[in-house]
Amino acid sequence: MKKAVESSMKKDVPVFHIGDTVNVHVRIVEGEKERVQLYTGTVIARRGRGICESFTVRRIVNNEGVERVFPVHSPKIASVEVVRGGKVRRAKLYYLRDRVGKSTRLKEIQKGSRIVAPVEEVEAAKKAQKAAAAAAAAPAAPAAKTE
Repeated sequence: MKKAVESSMKKDVPVFHIGDTVNVHVRIVEGEKERVQLYTGTVIARRGRGICESFTVRRIVNNEGVERVFPVHSPKIASVEVVRGGKVRRAKLYYLRDRVGKSTRLKEIQKGSRIVAPVEEVEAAKKAQKAAAAAAAAPAAPAAKTE
């Protein structure tokens, strides 16, 4: 089961956060043709882990708020590119639903101010922490006397 899940997960998951304005490149199949459509908006939520991880993007179309949920590891998502970073202090930005006009804008975070490690480095660090914790929890063997 674990191997099947890992094989369907994307290796190059983009790094983006809540409040970022993103361009989501969505593959759309029309008959026999396939094209890529752009969906631009603000990330207002992320949820789940692993293969089930998804994010919600909100944008305004014809003075009407439109939200769309995208699975991170879906093959229909060609790519996600960050247009600008947003400075937020919440994990979910559902309060933006009640706002209209200029009050929906978020302060921009300057590029380079967010230090983000690649996914591989983070996973390697977690494994090292688990190994260290397991070694510390295991009872130490008594030292042999040498005379």
